Amino acid sequence: MTAIESNLIVPEDLPTTRYRTGVRWFLRRLFRKRAARIGGVIVLVLILCAVFGQWFTPYDPFNIQTAIRLKPPSLQHVLGTDEQGRDLFSRIIYGSRYTLMIGVIAVSVAALPGIFVGLLCAYYGGWVDLLVMRLVDLMLSFPYILLTLAVVAILGPSLTNAMIAVGIAGIPSYARLIRGSSLSVKEEDYVTAERALGASNSRIMMHTIFPNILSPIVVYISLDMPTAVLSAAALSFLGLGAQPPTPEWGAMMVNARTFVVSAPWVVLAPGMSIFVAILGMNLLGNALRDVMDPRAG
Repeated sequence: MTAIESNLIVPEDLPTTRYRTGVRWFLRRLFRKRAARIGGVIVLVLILCAVFGQWFTPYDPFNIQTAIRLKPPSLQHVLGTDEQGRDLFSRIIYGSRYTLMIGVIAVSVAALPGIFVGLLCAYYGGWVDLLVMRLVDLMLSFPYILLTLAVVAILGPSLTNAMIAVGIAGIPSYARLIRGSSLSVKEEDYVTAERALGASNSRIMMHTIFPNILSPIVVYISLDMPTAVLSAAALSFLGLGAQPPTPEWGAMMVNARTFVVSAPWVVLAPGMSIFVAILGMNLLGNALRDVMDPRAG
């Protein structure tokens, strides 16, 4: 081995070291913000309840006991019981899995097609861009909740269809975001150089353009997830989402709305759960946006 070749050798652990240092720096900067710490704790508790909650619920969330219906909060039932004698605390913990599932699935249904469509329109332009963007404009012309109601009305009321409807209604926003971000990256010199070297269109889009627009995608997803959860809860409240006896928080509220005066804890328990979960997601999303914003100091 010559001296020149030895000088060109790069230590194998260098990329890993830089990556780990970058992750630590990012997390340290993120959780330096109070909003990120508060939101992170709330989201972490939500995830733990969704994954492990079924083993820690004090009562069976589906067990009906009419003898103790509408009991106020006590040591035996921390949040009280509902109109059928089911323990509200157990149902809230068990229902957290539906909240998390709604956020993940609805955002995935919106993000995956939206990213694909936005990349195609930005990269190829021409009639493809014109046709698809006019369709996106048409979808955006409908109010968000009206579009979700229309999709659920076509598919039928269920939790699965509610998640699909919320996802479909969010596709246009992702498509416009990805298209706008990709148009600026597409004109960069490194993209032009890779195209001149003979790289395929798919490689340029997925290995060059997409990684460089990942930051706004991550931020938008973190801010869109609470919107998806709230929209699905609203559909459940209207009777178009989760159906009884599913302990989804929005469905629990619609079942308890007639007891808002006589037994307010039946409505407050799922309502405050939705409020706290969305607050945590929004706090974490806002902190993530501030950290990933290149204009931030």
